[in-house]
Amino acid sequence: PRSSRPTVPTSTTRSGAPSASSPPRTSSARVHLDYIEAGANIIITASYQATIQGFESKGFSKEQGENLLTKSVEIAHEAREMFLKQHPDQSTPLRPILVAASIGSYGAYLADGSEYSGDYGEAGTLEFLKDFHRRRLQVLAEARPDLIAFETIPNKLEAQAYVELLEECNINIPSWFSFNSKDGVNVVSGDSLIECAKIANECAKVGAVGINCTPPRFIHSLILSIRKVTDKPILIYPNSGERYDAERKEWVESTGVSDGDFVSYVSEWCKDGAALIGGCCRTTPNTIRAISRSLNQYYPAP
Repeated sequence: PRSSRPTVPTSTTRSGAPSASSPPRTSSARVHLDYIEAGANIIITASYQATIQGFESKGFSKEQGENLLTKSVEIAHEAREMFLKQHPDQSTPLRPILVAASIGSYGAYLADGSEYSGDYGEAGTLEFLKDFHRRRLQVLAEARPDLIAFETIPNKLEAQAYVELLEECNINIPSWFSFNSKDGVNVVSGDSLIECAKIANECAKVGAVGINCTPPRFIHSLILSIRKVTDKPILIYPNSGERYDAERKEWVESTGVSDGDFVSYVSEWCKDGAALIGGCCRTTPNTIRAISRSLNQYYPAP
């Protein structure tokens, strides 16, 4: 996600709760619109857990699954178009509104919490992961997003699979790789974050490297680690700090931080070198609104 001013942080988020603002045609687009109105410059499609294999397991045909993936990008485009009709002066070359197509890890498809462990068992081979992700990547790229977001990458193997697919499928849309960590040192599988970041750094098709769905308290040290191996923009969009219970399939609220506490980290992350800043699981449009205000103070508009 390079721009003419890549050092200026940008608010980014996955979609969350709908707003009561003037609704576009679909409720899903209304969710995206809520984040744009809160100040997000990048909206991420609701395709993180959406896979052709997952749709087929629910009785959809392959074609129907592909159409649903395409629709996720179209809905985000729809939200942006509606916002710009209402606010034509709000997107500029320096601060555009971009659509990033989300690609979650194999563990996100399994929905068993393994995106927070990177333990795929017998499925943990390079060729298996490439075969699993290939067609979804192609379909999302064909839908013409501005960016492709490879999110919550839990291990080095899956990062390598993505790099090879970008080359083999001749994807020319700028991508980012974001990993997740539960100790502030390694990715969740135990693989070295530095080694994972090196894989992303060596791929010319990857425009930014960073961290998502990780507690805010770990971000400082993770940024410093990534900076050791890349000059590419660093993006970070942590979760609220809560813990996901894979057995109960819910977030444990008692470990989270408030929007105010979350945003208190923003200036530190800017000083550390983060170029794009936003929120992941359990953050809301209010979080993004607060981040946007903080960034506008740190980097006044030209």
